[in-house]
Amino acid sequence: MPGADNEIAMPAESLNPDDEQRLSPLQLGLLTLGLLTTAIGQSFIFAVLPPLGREVDLSVMQINTIIASSALVFSATSPIWGRMSDRIGRKPVILVGLLGYALGNFVFALIFDSAMRGWVSGSLLFGMILVGRCSQAVVMSATNPGAAAYAADFSARRHRTRALARLGTAGSLGMIIGPIVAGALAGLGLLFPLYTASLLAAAAALLIAVKLPAGEPRDPRARTTKRLKFTDPRLRLYLLCSFGGFTGFAGLQQTLGFRLQDMLSLTGTETAQYTGFALMVAALFSFSMQVLVAARFQGRPITLIRAGVTLLLAGALVIALPGSFTLVLTGMASLGAGLGLAVPAIAASASLAVSPEEQGAAAGLVTACPAAGFVSGPLICGFLYEIDPTWSALGAAVILFFVVLAAAKMRGNG
Repeated sequence: MPGADNEIAMPAESLNPDDEQRLSPLQLGLLTLGLLTTAIGQSFIFAVLPPLGREVDLSVMQINTIIASSALVFSATSPIWGRMSDRIGRKPVILVGLLGYALGNFVFALIFDSAMRGWVSGSLLFGMILVGRCSQAVVMSATNPGAAAYAADFSARRHRTRALARLGTAGSLGMIIGPIVAGALAGLGLLFPLYTASLLAAAAALLIAVKLPAGEPRDPRARTTKRLKFTDPRLRLYLLCSFGGFTGFAGLQQTLGFRLQDMLSLTGTETAQYTGFALMVAALFSFSMQVLVAARFQGRPITLIRAGVTLLLAGALVIALPGSFTLVLTGMASLGAGLGLAVPAIAASASLAVSPEEQGAAAGLVTACPAAGFVSGPLICGFLYEIDPTWSALGAAVILFFVVLAAAKMRGNG
């Protein structure tokens, strides 16, 4: 673990010196809308991809490979789009992400439609879906860093945590709304949610193109030539906490269904119902913490980070206990609350640690960490679950314990 003596440099001043500057309701609403549409669309994907895959004879391993590969691509390309937003501006990058998501989802649905009609199958189908989904991930990864950097540009230092917390509610709302809406739309056909997600993203892009102020044009002389890295001493502990936190959370989430089915002797349908309810509890607590605590918090972001990662660790330990569904729900509530506090605080701290010219690059690195965690977490905890079901949650707890240690080393900004 890096030492505390060199981890955080003195933060630069905000892009705008006005200490009271903050996002307008219009700006906040449009940014949230853009993030919400993609979050709902992603929930649609997770809800319908398993049954869609079975409809076209894809194996469980192939479906998991599609999800993991696209997450890996998303993680790799987010920093690139963040740096791009520092050069060409935030709004163009946000629009590229939304339009790319809309088009990619439409193509993704068309590939499945062709397979269901018998026009393509087997290895060719798997290759087309994999390439299509990864290509979509390349472009859709632009939205989050662009939106986060835009919020940083228009938020004074003292309002940065609250602005990013409000943006963060889009992801939690998507996790709550998405599965419910996907279930309703799937009654019209398994592909209908995918086409709907494309339409929503395109509509959000149109509104943002017309209504979102572009902001001040960037002075080419002010652009930095330095390329931010994950090992940057100003950012590395924040990024490590984000990656480690999402590794633990994703590992627990992806093995939750197996644990519930084995622990409670559930049928397949019951497992889906119990797992969905547990994930909704986590999303509700995450949303509540973002709205009621993080969005109103006026102290240093490091306080929220330490509280959040501690709640993550507590949730993992509770889930590791043998017992009832009530214990699992308690653990999921703690995990959701932890994410609701830590995620916006980490984003705010990273933003405050860098110069105005590096806001996009920093947002891109922060955005990459959750996706990377959703690649590593399921692999680690899935492997441990095969050895012993309890080891999976304990393994996540060990990871989160080191995250807590990393947070203790931070000095923080703000």
